[in-house]
Amino acid sequence: MNNSKILIIIPAYNEQDNILNTCNTIIKYNKKNKTNYDFIVINDGSSDNTGKICHENNIPVVDLIHNLGIGGAVQTGYKYAYYNNYDIAVQFDGDGQHDVNCIKNIIEPIIKGQADMVIGSRFISNNNTFKSTFARRIGIRIISKIMKLITNRKIYDTTSGFRAINSLIIKDFAMSYPLEYPEPITTSELLRKNYIVKEVPVEMNERKAGVSSIKTWKNVYYMLNVILSLIVVRIRRYKRCQ
Repeated sequence: MNNSKILIIIPAYNEQDNILNTCNTIIKYNKKNKTNYDFIVINDGSSDNTGKICHENNIPVVDLIHNLGIGGAVQTGYKYAYYNNYDIAVQFDGDGQHDVNCIKNIIEPIIKGQADMVIGSRFISNNNTFKSTFARRIGIRIISKIMKLITNRKIYDTTSGFRAINSLIIKDFAMSYPLEYPEPITTSELLRKNYIVKEVPVEMNERKAGVSSIKTWKNVYYMLNVILSLIVVRIRRYKRCQ
């Protein structure tokens, strides 16, 4: 596994002000550290110049004709990883919030066979200078408590989109992935399937430009739907991919 084939999946919707810098940080990191992280941008039907910027700068990109939302975009990346035989896939935001220097910490437990999925967490270290809004932190704590009731396992950063998975889960996600609220739902599903899920501390940055996909006015709607979706996770029966 020391020669693991690693793909960074970058879902992007209207990230024209961020996407080039995000991809360049990965390219520069590879050159500096002699790593070989592949990456693919999933342009989720952007109405701005996200796709154009990728094509003009020879950035690997899949252009979706319509906006599928975060779940559909990320699953497209997992399908790409599955059909191109990647050992590890890393979900990485296109808005500049995720730190490429932390990828090595996220993939290490998978390479060592200590975890099937690793979540980059903002909440298991006091050194992280980036803080989300108070309302979002409260929402994450509520989701965390509900997930513990469902899975008997406490996950601190339930909505983190900075995470890595092994080839077995790549296959699982390529076949089935929720269109909405994918992080808490899929984490709960994996725990119910007895996969090994681990959290490691990571650094995150403030969004450099653009607007988050989760608007403040949607917070209550988001919470209610996540809770209902997690209840469904609790009552369903699951079978691991083989």
